[in-house]
Amino acid sequence: MDSSLVCDENSDMDCPPSSEDQMERSNTDIGSSTPGGDSLDYSRTISEVSTYSEPSISDEPLPLPMRWPISKLVGRASPILTKLRMKQHVDVLDEKPCNDDIANSELEMMKEKFSKLLLGEDMSGSGKGVCSAVAISNAITNLYATVFGHCYKLEPLPPEKKSMWRREMDCLLSVCDYIVEFYPSFQSLPDGTTLEVMASRPRSDIYINLPALEKLDAMLLEILDSFQNTEFWYDEGKQSSIACNSRSFRRVIHRDDEKWWLPVPCVPASGLPERSQKELQQKRECANQIHKAAMAINSAMLCEMEVPESYLAALPKSGRSSVGDSIYRRMSTPDKFCPDYLLDCLDITSEHEALDIADRVEAAMYVWRRKACMNNSKSSWDMVKDLMADGDKNHMLASRAESLLLWLKQRYPELSQTTLDTSKIQYNKDVGQAILESYSRVLESWAFNIVAWIDDVLFIDGSVKRR
Repeated sequence: MDSSLVCDENSDMDCPPSSEDQMERSNTDIGSSTPGGDSLDYSRTISEVSTYSEPSISDEPLPLPMRWPISKLVGRASPILTKLRMKQHVDVLDEKPCNDDIANSELEMMKEKFSKLLLGEDMSGSGKGVCSAVAISNAITNLYATVFGHCYKLEPLPPEKKSMWRREMDCLLSVCDYIVEFYPSFQSLPDGTTLEVMASRPRSDIYINLPALEKLDAMLLEILDSFQNTEFWYDEGKQSSIACNSRSFRRVIHRDDEKWWLPVPCVPASGLPERSQKELQQKRECANQIHKAAMAINSAMLCEMEVPESYLAALPKSGRSSVGDSIYRRMSTPDKFCPDYLLDCLDITSEHEALDIADRVEAAMYVWRRKACMNNSKSSWDMVKDLMADGDKNHMLASRAESLLLWLKQRYPELSQTTLDTSKIQYNKDVGQAILESYSRVLESWAFNIVAWIDDVLFIDGSVKRR
């Protein structure tokens, strides 16, 4: 590696970084930004359980098509670092080609970021850093927090932030260009001889999901760009005390003294025109569908990740002790199981309580699955019949626990990641899975925030018209 990739701030150099470069580094440094505000407080992107950094409506996520058109996997432009070294990155930034200061600043910034990725965030260089998969997952998560962490309004993204998002995401996603799988193919020689050779192609999960995520990303940017010259506006710091949404912990509009800086949407005294209201509804539906698609990809990636041994070792011995007697009695009933009714009976009142139930149900699910798969060598026929009956019961309980967990996440979509999801991300070694999981997760949170902001405007509009 070129020694210039590691930057020592204490060394004397001919061309020290400018103050603008230092400010930009502080804003984009990994872990330096934390999103705030109501819309991000309960999103699954920034979990209180882990820094590795999850909502949908109660209906099922829309199925994704099996094949998506390839956007960048084939014919992707040269990596950003190459562009920077050739001093062509000014085209990406839409700046004048003669601006050498910006060129040098961006080059130094990219050197610093890639140095941290290669070092696994261990700046001592002693090899104690995290693996590449965790490092790139953290980089995507922190880039999202830097760009969108202080966005609370339905308005176009500032040009500099949009440029940063596109430029750095393109750089991080370029890793996928070199993640391939081999397959047998045939090659014809000039003399007519046919040989069987191994050819390479993009890995199937990346081939299918990455173009889809890039399309969802572009659609979300288009939705924000469409909010120009709107008939509603925002009053900075205005206090309001409007009731909470009954099916979610996120408060539709509530400004406490602790969050006085959050803007409150305002509408004309007569409310929004019908045309504007319909447009908002259409954009909300579009963002909601994007959220469902991103959530489906994220769930698929998490399911493909291996369950860490440390999580399995910490599981309780009994699924009943994990979920508690009250939930167990309702889950083990021979009658038809209704997870929606069970959630109503639990009367969950806080996000912490919902997350705790999700963790306990998920742990019990793996306990029952493990028991259902255990083999017993004893030959007594009576014991074999008992084991078969217990196995069927464990299968039933595991299936009902999975159904209950799914309904819980759908009813409270802003729920933070469970302990298992956090552990999977932390111990995952697959770079491709890490990129797809983190990219889909931040898009899921982004789409959710847009839906929530539109709901805020529609709620205020409805309150004004009911007066």
